[in-house]
Amino acid sequence: MVEAAHWTVTDGQIEAAVAAAHEGISFEGFELLHVDDGYRLTVPGVKNSETLTESTLRERLASIPGAVTNWHYWTDLDVSDANYAFLRWLENARGEQIPPPNDRYELLVEGLERHWGDLLITTTIEEDGTRRYSLRHQADATMPDDELAGYDDPLAAQRLAKEDDDGRYRPLKTAPTLQTGWHFPGCSAPELLEVVSFFYPATVTNWYAESIGELDVTHWSETTARQTGIYDVTAELPEEAVDWAVEACCVDSQCLKRREWEYDEKTAIDVPAGEGEFPCREPCSLLIAAARKWSLIEAEETEPMTLELTQSERDQFEELLDAVAEGNADEIREADVGDGANRYRARYLRAKLREKGMLFDE
Repeated sequence: MVEAAHWTVTDGQIEAAVAAAHEGISFEGFELLHVDDGYRLTVPGVKNSETLTESTLRERLASIPGAVTNWHYWTDLDVSDANYAFLRWLENARGEQIPPPNDRYELLVEGLERHWGDLLITTTIEEDGTRRYSLRHQADATMPDDELAGYDDPLAAQRLAKEDDDGRYRPLKTAPTLQTGWHFPGCSAPELLEVVSFFYPATVTNWYAESIGELDVTHWSETTARQTGIYDVTAELPEEAVDWAVEACCVDSQCLKRREWEYDEKTAIDVPAGEGEFPCREPCSLLIAAARKWSLIEAEETEPMTLELTQSERDQFEELLDAVAEGNADEIREADVGDGANRYRARYLRAKLREKGMLFDE
């Protein structure tokens, strides 16, 4: 259990509380109000029925550092409403009464963990109530700090977000391909918010807008109807093909956002929306770019094509498609000829079908 003695209230925090009493303080059970004949103080678990002089008030404030430091930290933050709500969410703050002991403060001393996409964010508290935030990839949750590359400049997150572990460019920042092997050991609140915005742009803003019922959702039909130039063809993608496009790009294995848009206001898309913490408010530019190609393909005339395959070769086609679609082709060893997506197996099948005139018109 965390004892009140763990916290240290500063002279500046006491001065701020006394000054704020003239307007009134009411924060997580800590209430302070200046009245004509002195001050009225209310703190959970402490009997404060009498009116206090200013000197007595200062003594009382010094004796309840948890309440004062908690109030001061949250009221001294100069951040947007969305960022404020996000910081509160990180430590499960739901208006619990302070001072400690309480579960939230006990967890903060040890480090309270939350996930945001692939980020593992740990919030801790210092003696004066200041919060510190550390970040790492959730896959590195158990890695010792000295085995990870440490960063203190938020701009490093912008560089880390550009490529995956194999050095490939990440066109979609919310794809579950964020590289591992790094950590930010001790961010202030503004630094944390900057790091998160580099890793997952606009996610906090959209998450907050959704939480207050103000998320501006743009459905597929509306998004494609406003496309111009080479992308105006996306509006011609058949409705059933939109489901296929969403299954290709917008599920948890491909994007960490939770889809909130549908085909239109009356027509749902028959694909799970995802389990992510932050919402997707409209089809992204990457999906629109891919949909342009699919629209052109779907506009082509179909024609009968015949392939003579053994059952094993048919199974191999499915294995090849799955390996490419799930991004696993590079993981299949050359010696693993039992896998249908093995490079030598694929080359053999290609040579056979080409020889029989079933591929690549001569």
